[in-house]
Amino acid sequence: MNLDFFKALLSAAAPSGYEARAASVWKTEAQGFADRVTEDHYGNVYAEINPPAAGEEARPVALMGHLDEIGLIVSHIDDKGLIAFLGIGGWDPQVLVGQRVRLLADDQTGEGDILGVIGKKAIHVMEGDERSKASKLEDLWIDTALDTEEVRRRVPVGTVGVIEQPPFEQNGHLISKALDNRAGAYIVLEALRAIKAAGVGLHVVAVGTSQEEIGCFGAQVSGYQLNPSAGVVVDVTHETGQPGVNEKKYGVVPFGSGANLSVGAMVNPVMVRQMQAVAKAREIPLTLSASPRYTGTDADSLSLVRAGVPTAVVSIPNRYMHSPSEMVRLSDVQACVDLIAGWAESLSGEQNYTRK
Repeated sequence: MNLDFFKALLSAAAPSGYEARAASVWKTEAQGFADRVTEDHYGNVYAEINPPAAGEEARPVALMGHLDEIGLIVSHIDDKGLIAFLGIGGWDPQVLVGQRVRLLADDQTGEGDILGVIGKKAIHVMEGDERSKASKLEDLWIDTALDTEEVRRRVPVGTVGVIEQPPFEQNGHLISKALDNRAGAYIVLEALRAIKAAGVGLHVVAVGTSQEEIGCFGAQVSGYQLNPSAGVVVDVTHETGQPGVNEKKYGVVPFGSGANLSVGAMVNPVMVRQMQAVAKAREIPLTLSASPRYTGTDADSLSLVRAGVPTAVVSIPNRYMHSPSEMVRLSDVQACVDLIAGWAESLSGEQNYTRK
């Protein structure tokens, strides 16, 4: 497992719409083995193997994992230099209290990022039922300890930020911010590497997509550009061994159960069967989860691009999703890489993904 790359990807500060730092890490890694590495105006990055010759029709297999993480955007600075903010993506405000944040600098100033802390009134000075009330984003602020004038100069309205929380390993697990979904972006590139190493002649494009957390927009743009013959979207799913997660709703997806495959209306049943067969033949651990309507991933956009793209969703069990300390098991991550690479290796000739 390429942990140095994985950790570098997780450490990059890259909220939705501002994926450039994570994209740069991903592209640099891809350039070490891919036949062609490109990017588009929307923040998507592409790594290809076996691209067709100029003038030939290109309908690749696309592997997608989104690069963006949930973040914050500055909405106001008061007379004391305290910063009000809005969420980029879905936050539980309770996990933000007391967290350190990195506010991304304008690269043209050369002054660097600014670190701050998310503040809330201390419990000692709360009155009555204030102590039992849940925090709301509008009750919180970012404190940089800088003078008001400097804050207003260096952190204008529209500045974005992310939680400042480095990754660490423990007992076969990786804990970090942004595992949703740098884990998926890592997997699609490592699967592409494995597909190339196996000598597969298929035209395959791994895509680090942008803006999934605010609407799966990058998948729509990149899917339209690629017009793929089939697509695999990689994301995270809820690990069900943690307290309070309903297995009747989310399936049985504990740590150590390997890759998770979505089954439902928005995914292609032929691809699901193909992947199940590969998992069985190669003894790759696999679980299934029901998605009766939308999957809540880039697949919802990709599957409707142009005339429609046959799509499968492979997911990694993840604890504490959308928090500063998400957690995955490394063996589950590797199972996703193995499943996708094995599926690509199993394909031969023209595929028929007509629903049946």
